[in-house]
Amino acid sequence: MEVLNDSFKIKLNCKTYVTIGSFDGLHMGHLSLINKTLALSKNNGSMSMLSTFKSHPLNIVNKAIAPKILMNNETKIDILKNLGMDILNFFDFNEDIMKMMPEDFILNMIEHYNIKGIITGFNHKFGYKNSGDINLLKKLSEKYNFELYVLPPVFFKDDVVSSTRIRDCIANGNIEDANKMLLTPFSLKGKVIYGKQIGRKLGFPTANLNYDDKFVLPQIGVYYTAVEYNNSKYKGITNVGTNPTVNGNALTIETYILDFHEDIYDKEIKLNFIKKIRDQIKFGSIEHLKLQLEKDKKFAYMQ
Repeated sequence: MEVLNDSFKIKLNCKTYVTIGSFDGLHMGHLSLINKTLALSKNNGSMSMLSTFKSHPLNIVNKAIAPKILMNNETKIDILKNLGMDILNFFDFNEDIMKMMPEDFILNMIEHYNIKGIITGFNHKFGYKNSGDINLLKKLSEKYNFELYVLPPVFFKDDVVSSTRIRDCIANGNIEDANKMLLTPFSLKGKVIYGKQIGRKLGFPTANLNYDDKFVLPQIGVYYTAVEYNNSKYKGITNVGTNPTVNGNALTIETYILDFHEDIYDKEIKLNFIKKIRDQIKFGSIEHLKLQLEKDKKFAYMQ
């Protein structure tokens, strides 16, 4: 797969079928667009292409209201490569792109990316202040003679799959439903940093994650996680919370990795959240906390 970082500077010689959108966390709805794009390009001897933004436009327009992200670009690249996409293009949301009128945006897509067809979702908006919609796109497809495929919403549990819904699931601790809608389990990645080392004193040494606060965070609680480190996977118990039993106050993400004894400070790990085990509890004593941790450990072993 060819990965481009282009904002209408280069020109492609090959004909393309392109799916356009924000693709904030690749999910079931996005997969329908991707599969349609792959099928059309294969059947018509063209290249498949996905065009999206390097970061959410609201990070430029109004960072204060920008949504927390579900997936980094590195993960998107891996998923799309495995699915068989030919070209992935990341736009920079610069001033020129931001102020581009909808018709000009489509004309640039046609001129620079040699578009034979566009595949998009039922609620797609594009161009300056999102002033372009599906009705305009249909008119432009007739005017400029490109194929247009507008796909219906994808449903899960009688509701439309969307990035906003998935974010809400994660923020409410409903990791299992979020993962069923996402193409890969929700994950957080970062380096292991020094904490208060309280877990070590309890016999449950934890890896304290230096997480990126641009990501949505799971609801406070304890989770079963699949931990990736150095190309190996381990079972983990991850606490997202403030450690109230030992009078903590700052939010931390700490993971006890089962059957693991390496020193991994300053090393990068990836936490794949699989299932919420329980809510955060303030225990009456350290001994009660240790008893619960043993139960959590037993739960993780059984997964």
